[in-house]
Amino acid sequence: MSDLGKEFEKAALDVKTITSRPDTPTQLKLYALFKQGRTGDISVPRPQGFDPVGNAKYNAWAELKGLAPDEAKRQYIELVNRLMGG
Repeated sequence: MSDLGKEFEKAALDVKTITSRPDTPTQLKLYALFKQGRTGDISVPRPQGFDPVGNAKYNAWAELKGLAPDEAKRQYIELVNRLMGG
């Protein structure tokens, strides 16, 4: 695993230790960057029916379409570090 991959996995663990819960837009950004970094462009169908949380997550990830996974990992690491006060 590359250094970036190791840092990304560490940030994914670190984010679980953040004591104050981030606001909703920040949570969605974390989710989207994580998914883009781990999976790449969104490849799942949009949630059906009344699912505001699912739709918000889908939209956040879909907005990152075309962002290189390594760049998403970098942004995710930076955001987690900021949230942890680093």
